[in-house]
Amino acid sequence: METQSNTQTGPIVVATTADLTGKEGYLCKPVNNGGKLAVALPAAATDHCPYLILRVNSAVEVEVVPFTPDKNHRVRLNGVVNPGGTLVLATGGDAGKVVAGATGEIVALAEEIGVDEQLLLVRPFRKTVAAP
Repeated sequence: METQSNTQTGPIVVATTADLTGKEGYLCKPVNNGGKLAVALPAAATDHCPYLILRVNSAVEVEVVPFTPDKNHRVRLNGVVNPGGTLVLATGGDAGKVVAGATGEIVALAEEIGVDEQLLLVRPFRKTVAAP
């Protein structure tokens, strides 16, 4: 019996809960929108964001790809980072971007030197690091 019907690899097109125009390269989280999958920017640094926005199709629809460690991705950076630096979710007005950080939930590792607002080459990586 086939147990994996109606599944898909790669990018998917989903609804948004807010206009994400200009948010290509941002991480986003899954949310419920009337019983259907939609995405939103994270509201907290602890939100799990398994999707990366590839393309904004309209004010209510985006194309996302799974943010998985089997390949590197380009994510919008807030601040600066060196190769090998740990990255956490940015918060507030920069929600969905990554920022260099040594504590919290690490979401990726930098694979190149990065400057503010760059689409930084990263490798997804999940680990929670407590403050000393």
